[in-house]
Amino acid sequence: MSTPRTGGPADRLQALLEPVVAAAGYDLESVRVSQVARRRRVEVVVDGDDGVSLDAVSDITRVVSDVLDAPEGVAVMGEQPYVLEVGSPGTDRPLTLPKHWRRAKGRLVRALLRNGGDVTGRVLDSDDEGVLLEVPGKKKGQTEERRLEYSEVAKARVEIEFNRKDAEPEDTADGEDTEDTEDFEELEDEDLEDEDIDEDEEG
Repeated sequence: MSTPRTGGPADRLQALLEPVVAAAGYDLESVRVSQVARRRRVEVVVDGDDGVSLDAVSDITRVVSDVLDAPEGVAVMGEQPYVLEVGSPGTDRPLTLPKHWRRAKGRLVRALLRNGGDVTGRVLDSDDEGVLLEVPGKKKGQTEERRLEYSEVAKARVEIEFNRKDAEPEDTADGEDTEDTEDFEELEDEDLEDEDIDEDEEG
């Protein structure tokens, strides 16, 4: 594995990590590198069609740590200690790619349109060009289908549903539960002197 020579640390790490995350069966969504005191914090976000289980997060954390500790990773990070955080996207992640819409099947979404309007509906199906939504019908209590092309959408996000009847608790870290999302965000404000965070590994 050769070390990319262009771009900042996050871009170079992304190039190194994408193949190993893909080999584990997941997509590497983003890599963020920041400096906190005398350490670097590396935040890695992964996703998959069936979400990301807590066991998978643990496995991917070990794989990513191995890459960071290898000569190629050290060439990017240097010898400075780091804290590694691996997680999955929260519900506030924008729906910008066809795979995001595919993974949102069955979820309620709100899309802001380029023409200035907006549409709220449940994702029934999607493909590489657009999405099929179930939206409120003209008569009260009725629904109808509406096709949106991605080119029509300016912004879109999943809407949080607290009383979704078909929702079942899962042992996942996919950020679809609001508590999971809050936990992931709180890690950004915690004191890094606490080295007992379960999913953090210090290099």
